[in-house]
Amino acid sequence: MTLPDDRFNLAAFCLAENAARRPSRTALILAGPSGDQSLTYGELDLAVRRLAAGFSSLGFPEGSRMMIRRGNDLDYILSFFACIAAGLVALPASAQLTDEEVDFLLADSGASAIVCSQGLAVAAGARVIDNDELSRLAAFDPLPYAATSRENPAYLIYTSGTASRPKGVLHAHRVILGRAPMLDHWLGLGESDVLLHAGAFNWTYTLGVGLMDPFARGATAVLWNGPPDPGLWPRLIARHGATIFAAVPGVYRQMLREPSCTAANFASLRHGLTAGEALAPALRETFIERTGKPLYEALGMSEVSTYISSGPTIPVRPGSPGKAQPGRRVAILPLEEGETPLPANESGLIAVHASDTGLMLRYWNRPEAEREVYRGDWFIGGDVAEMDAEGYFWLHGRRDDLMNAQGYRVSPAEVEAALAHAPGVADVAVAERKVRADVSVICAFVVLAPGAKADDAVLAAHCAQHLAGYKNPKNYVFLNSLPRTKNGKIARRLLPEIGPDQM
Repeated sequence: MTLPDDRFNLAAFCLAENAARRPSRTALILAGPSGDQSLTYGELDLAVRRLAAGFSSLGFPEGSRMMIRRGNDLDYILSFFACIAAGLVALPASAQLTDEEVDFLLADSGASAIVCSQGLAVAAGARVIDNDELSRLAAFDPLPYAATSRENPAYLIYTSGTASRPKGVLHAHRVILGRAPMLDHWLGLGESDVLLHAGAFNWTYTLGVGLMDPFARGATAVLWNGPPDPGLWPRLIARHGATIFAAVPGVYRQMLREPSCTAANFASLRHGLTAGEALAPALRETFIERTGKPLYEALGMSEVSTYISSGPTIPVRPGSPGKAQPGRRVAILPLEEGETPLPANESGLIAVHASDTGLMLRYWNRPEAEREVYRGDWFIGGDVAEMDAEGYFWLHGRRDDLMNAQGYRVSPAEVEAALAHAPGVADVAVAERKVRADVSVICAFVVLAPGAKADDAVLAAHCAQHLAGYKNPKNYVFLNSLPRTKNGKIARRLLPEIGPDQM
């Protein structure tokens, strides 16, 4: 929806036109163990504008950050869109984060307020909006959407980098327009679709594919707010007539082991979507055998969402995430320097042209990190790959050391910083380690202080106090010393290969 005088608001684009054209169409179904909550576009638009009016009454200047730290509930979704509708900047955060991690995000972002569930309040100079306060703010008379522009900031997402602390990725209202190539070429999404997403609400994959994308097309979004249950997803697909299902490969892997994963439960489904980590060809084949439906993969990052994919218009090549989505400029640049794209079948860094409408505004207060990811007119995300003569990309890994945990990218430095202060730890390094051909976990390699005993439980308890659950190591390996390079740096790439005879 384009507003007068070149004004543009992401929340208005998702909700206002749908409320005018299809007010009775179901916009959102929040499924839960005790029943479903359902809102039409007319109801969702009104609820968001009421809460936006309440947020506006707090007197925060336009562009102020507002953290949202709740479980998977309706108020999380309303708060996210209401912040944007009010001209504020939404900062989605995970309920799994520790108080220490939340304090960092509040301080780094300079957030003015934190919308939180009971028991999750962290008061570090920000106004706390608990359930009671949120109910009061949601009862205001609705206001029009804020007169923001395409380039105004809309939301701030924190993501792991190579440093010991996450960095904020600031997106503009225009990001919703930049997602357009995904809708046709990966999601294959239309107004009549019902899209079920299996992710947590704070994740960019869920906020984008699970909410913003269906709303951009006037479709129906279905999310789950109960405890995780791999056997639940086929039943939800059948119950709600879902036509598209989105999840990370790990969810598909678990789901395919369940008795409920039958072709009958997938009768309404047109296809599945997967992103967040590489999809093993064998997993794709098993999904197709069990359901009779195709599975489309995508490659993306917090800074620009997905930009390479297979889909209804891009045939699948097993082992490849696909091609650049039509309308995007994606190339392979040399590993070390240079702005000239490499020819086919040469390995280098995947780069997205800086003109991409879906690209972030900037990193929040991280100018040095920003300089590292731009090379002339290209944004470089760190994935090493080659592109074949037909335009398919073939991944070779990461240039940096980022790990993948349940679809979240996690910095080894962040986990190492937490473990360095654990009882009995003299030295530590962290890396991904394969436990099966298609499954990797975060593994901590620990050198104990003299007299200390190897105790996984003590280290796990320490990590639970300082890190979100998905960042915690799943395995601990105790060594006499860590492998290092000639200049003394940890030889991280050697860690996954360390065997029992080297410990």
